[in-house]
Amino acid sequence: MSRIGREPIAIPQGVTISVDGSTVTVKGKLGTLTKTFNKNLSFEEKDGKFLVTRPNDSIEMRMNHGTTRALINDMVKGVSEGFKKVLEIKGVGYRAEMKGNDLVLYVGHSHADVIPAMDGVKMTIDTKNLLIIVEGIDKQKVGQQAAVIRETKKPECYHGKGIRYQGEVVVLRQPASAKKSA
Repeated sequence: MSRIGREPIAIPQGVTISVDGSTVTVKGKLGTLTKTFNKNLSFEEKDGKFLVTRPNDSIEMRMNHGTTRALINDMVKGVSEGFKKVLEIKGVGYRAEMKGNDLVLYVGHSHADVIPAMDGVKMTIDTKNLLIIVEGIDKQKVGQQAAVIRETKKPECYHGKGIRYQGEVVVLRQPASAKKSA
């Protein structure tokens, strides 16, 4: 029994949800998102809540029920509030700058790493605190863009230098010491 799938989705003020067959479109103050889901699931809106129901209790329907409800909830949150990921740059001489919509990273490689922005994703830099802020209405795209940025220079385990998510804990290891002679 999917507890997540049965939970109704609260629709905030200014957000409209329209269903065309198995395609759900969510419109809000920040934009519009559209996704197509399993055709066997049914959708209904009542009393300011949006419900996803499944026709039977087969394993496939139970799997899709909770996932579909979670994705629609993320769509509603995205068009009303938006999503945001913050990355920190740690390391001597490491820096970032914006050139148009592209992020240019100087993180210890022999060349600058240029990362283009995905559609619907906005990147900004706080140069004072060495932060990269990734914002957008699509949760998947925001997370993917942040992962691509982090992948250019993952935090290493001896000094902690690299790009990490804000609040991420990097466990530092002790370097191997020289062998002691007897």
